[in-house]
Amino acid sequence: MKYLVVLCDGMADTKSEYLGGKTPMELAYKPVMDSLAKTSLVGKCRTVAAGLKPGSDVANLSVLGYDPAVCYTGRSPLEAASIGVDLKATDVALRCNLVTLSDEENYCDKTMVDYCADDISTAEAAEIIKTVDEAFGNEIYKFYSGVSYRHCLVVANGTTDLGNMTPPHDISGRVIKEYLSDSENAKELIGLMEKSYALLKDHPVNIKRIKEGKRPANSIWLWGEGRKPELQDFYAKNGVTGAIVSAVDLLKGIGICANMKTPEVEGATGYLDTNFEGKAQAAIDAFKKGIDLVYVHVEAPDECGHRGEPENKVKAIELIDQKILKVVKEYLDATDDYRILIMPDHPTPLNIKTHSSEPVPFLIFDSKNKENGVDTFTEETAESTGVFIEHGPSVMDKLLKK
Repeated sequence: MKYLVVLCDGMADTKSEYLGGKTPMELAYKPVMDSLAKTSLVGKCRTVAAGLKPGSDVANLSVLGYDPAVCYTGRSPLEAASIGVDLKATDVALRCNLVTLSDEENYCDKTMVDYCADDISTAEAAEIIKTVDEAFGNEIYKFYSGVSYRHCLVVANGTTDLGNMTPPHDISGRVIKEYLSDSENAKELIGLMEKSYALLKDHPVNIKRIKEGKRPANSIWLWGEGRKPELQDFYAKNGVTGAIVSAVDLLKGIGICANMKTPEVEGATGYLDTNFEGKAQAAIDAFKKGIDLVYVHVEAPDECGHRGEPENKVKAIELIDQKILKVVKEYLDATDDYRILIMPDHPTPLNIKTHSSEPVPFLIFDSKNKENGVDTFTEETAESTGVFIEHGPSVMDKLLKK
């Protein structure tokens, strides 16, 4: 038995005026998903339990069968594992975004223009993080370069009691003042963010980017604090071997912590220009190597939601359907005995440009046991079946029929 999970990050949405009153899932041409839905178990699943923030960390842990209420220690430590940082028990890791802020004189009066600095390249970002570490790194602070705008700060003997360290993608277009933590414990970290603007506004990388018509990465933004995680071995927990195919350090970090394979895909960016074909091939290669379950995570719908790009979000869903799902399913058809789970981790509605906690649609297709499904796979049709998984981590048990 082979198991394929296609995790369409942030795919679920609300009906949008930008799309003629439809959701991206309703408007997208996705013949493979819709064909599977006709004979699949379709319903809704609550991936973000009450009291938890609707992040991709919590939601993906849930889909993978891990209860965040038990095992979650913060987002950044998972990303740190992917980068190769060996956290000590006393260390605290934070996500370090490279962002674009507006140019008001006082830092707190600036606006979050772009949480990802125009998708800055990994090579450019590495130069900037090197500068930041040379300026601010010491026996307490150490900065590590990641992918694109996503990086890591490790604080020795740090605390996670930092107040509200707001994710930058939650405040696009807003003045940052009320989103800066006022906790005394966060004072030095907020100070680093403020100092970084003076350090980076005239950085050679940013001067070049501005000349090219791109947004500068003119500030760091710290959030997602946490300590070293401990996840149960995926095979020991489920009795099947697993692999995670993803462009982002968060998902690869979860895989590393769960002792799953995490193949690298050249050209995987986490956005619409990602290497969809490469991800499909990585999944097939993992199956050929004897892996039982492959979790293909695609960030693009989520990024389009954060950026308020309705047409691109529709396009992202269509590309997943044709360039990943169709290709891997054709391979699995030759194996005869397989199951497929397709779902988002959380909604990223275009009207709010950030995550929400509402239950998400899912479908589980079994090549041997067909269900009475629905005609198309959408938020509304999933709701109509009356099938509901209240405890998110149970969706993995349902896929594996444990």
